[in-house]
Amino acid sequence: MAGRMTSDQPQGTAEHPGGPLIVTEDDTLLDDLLRLCAAAGTTPEVARGGTARSRGRGWASAPLVIVGDDCAPRLCGAARRDGVVLVARGADERPLWQLAVALGAERVLVLPGGESWLVDRIADAAEGAGPAAVTVGVIGGSGGAGASTLACALAVTAARAHRRTILIDADPLGGGLDVLLGGEKEEGLRWPAFAESRGRVAGGALEESLPRLHSLRVLSWDRGDAVVIPPQAMRAVVAAARRRGGAVVVDLPRRLDDAVAEALAQVDVGLLVVPAELRAVAAARRVAAGVRAVLPDLRVVTRDGPGPDAGRAPELSPEEVARLLGLPLAGELGWEPGLSADLRRGAPPGSNARGPLRHFGEALWERVVPRRQVAGEAERSAVRPERWAGCGAGVGGDSS
Repeated sequence: MAGRMTSDQPQGTAEHPGGPLIVTEDDTLLDDLLRLCAAAGTTPEVARGGTARSRGRGWASAPLVIVGDDCAPRLCGAARRDGVVLVARGADERPLWQLAVALGAERVLVLPGGESWLVDRIADAAEGAGPAAVTVGVIGGSGGAGASTLACALAVTAARAHRRTILIDADPLGGGLDVLLGGEKEEGLRWPAFAESRGRVAGGALEESLPRLHSLRVLSWDRGDAVVIPPQAMRAVVAAARRRGGAVVVDLPRRLDDAVAEALAQVDVGLLVVPAELRAVAAARRVAAGVRAVLPDLRVVTRDGPGPDAGRAPELSPEEVARLLGLPLAGELGWEPGLSADLRRGAPPGSNARGPLRHFGEALWERVVPRRQVAGEAERSAVRPERWAGCGAGVGGDSS
């Protein structure tokens, strides 16, 4: 599909607060700042340094105020507010800090060296960016482990709990999560439209461009031959998906290339799905070794096999699988025999109110999300494993 994402065009609504306020009388500095605002995809309000407008409503309501060093002394008496940046061109930063303290600025920036940071800061302000989304990556420890089914179920349960949710299919050889969700014909952009993305992709524009399936947004693959995601594109797209909060679920391939490493670098919690069999554990050890080099918080989800072995005692216990892999146990999932029929009638994984996929997803979001929100990114504590292995329990057998 054609198209390329670059930046938002905020309209000044409650969701998109609009552009920053620029306060300067230096025309050269103003030209630079207007150019940076254009790069961030927003249009600023411009005020001269000593005007009532710069001290009044614009000063109080703008999502970000950028003050030129030429006007800063006259604004030191203005009401204190968050989101003020003091900017100069080619000056020594150190003498400006005393002025920044008097102004209440959060940062002193000397152009051109700080241009990249300022573009991101302007775009964040215009987009109304808050805390990043809690991001869960799902990886199959072996072929047919059921990772794609679990990824879809986690996204569906997050969306059912009224969380803003984006599901990202990062496995070009997985067949497409839009197909698994019954939405391959839904309009919206797929990965090829983002292959040339660089720098910053606007979160709002990304979300609005993707197919909407089962109350969540899905970034999947078209039916073309493209099988490569450039690392820069993966970094930009995952960052954009996370920027507006909520939940992001990434379905990851077992191979670790540069693009996958970029996705893993932005994942909060990784779930390695492993059938409770010795052969699967041996394969999963190799996958886990590569993933843990990038993602410290990797946990194992064990599952039973399908067919005549469903419901029988597994070859290994969940605790044995976790011990052999040297990973904390996130939970256990048995087989869900009715899943294929559900998918054929258009019901996505995780939609069965009595199913273990639904229960596992709800438990994960209830336990992981509050801890992340309270403790922030610094905490990577273990979550008590959950066992969903009763009647109809488990993950379906997709090929990922």
